[in-house]
Amino acid sequence: MQIDPQQLAEQIKAGKRRALSRGITLVESTRKDHRAAAIELLQLLAPSAGGAIRIGISGVPGVGKSTFIEALGNHVIDKGHKLAVLAVDPSSSVSGGSIMGDKTRMEELSRRPDAFIRPSPAGSTLGGVARRTRETMLLCEAAGFDVIFVETVGVGQSETAVADMTDLFLLLLLPGGGDDLQGIKRGIMELADMVLVNKADGELAAAARHSAADYRSALTLIHPRTSGWKVPVKTCSSAEGEGLDEAWELIEAYRDFVRGNGLMAKRRAVQAKSWMWSEISEGLLNTFKQDDRVGSRLPELEQGVTGGTVPPTLAAMKLLDLFLYNQ
Repeated sequence: MQIDPQQLAEQIKAGKRRALSRGITLVESTRKDHRAAAIELLQLLAPSAGGAIRIGISGVPGVGKSTFIEALGNHVIDKGHKLAVLAVDPSSSVSGGSIMGDKTRMEELSRRPDAFIRPSPAGSTLGGVARRTRETMLLCEAAGFDVIFVETVGVGQSETAVADMTDLFLLLLLPGGGDDLQGIKRGIMELADMVLVNKADGELAAAARHSAADYRSALTLIHPRTSGWKVPVKTCSSAEGEGLDEAWELIEAYRDFVRGNGLMAKRRAVQAKSWMWSEISEGLLNTFKQDDRVGSRLPELEQGVTGGTVPPTLAAMKLLDLFLYNQ
């Protein structure tokens, strides 16, 4: 089927959800003809994008990210906003498809007319985000969504990529302390613009307050990534709906702060440059892998590396010489 980027762009800007889904599928495609159409579509929509607040949400396993996103999402829509949720599922190593299925985990939110939920498999992409999350955000903004949540797979060394494509990085934590506090990676704490201790209800309410105090104290030793912003640490309960109003007020305060002092524009400029280099790296690697000269020697050199007869550095150098100089 012939794709008309101009027509698709007009339909997306008109807020047609089916067109938005088709556009996202297009930018996620790896087919060469689809990539050309996707780039044209992005160029057409770029002037209409950029107006949303982009919020990355990550957290330890079992913290209840999806429940939190549904609860906060409903609250945000009640405030008059249009919300897009880009929920990145763990991928099956066999099929490559999403395992969890976020729409089944956000039933109420998925029925709201002003909500758009797009689950995508993480695949082999590091960072807990899908390969084309950046492009998907631009399409959602062009379609009129003014709040975007990006839910990552979880917390770990590779989960910090979401901070490089969003305006605010929100870290969800469980009630606990001591060893739990030690187990949180310093790196991810340094990226947080806001910390929420979830499940602050029932028997865990007191533990959540103590944990928040511990995290608050720990953050005094860490330089915030957003200059001049004091990272708030609050408690909330997604199940009870407690603390959501305050959380959203803090998000709005952060948005006003970074827009007012120009930090948002500067950060997005840096992110755009990083995005460009990411595309260059990906393109070069794909071209390298598809090169016939590299392909002719690759099995032999891989066998030598795995067998311990060829140092990996030497194998890499030989392949690069073949690719660059045909030597």
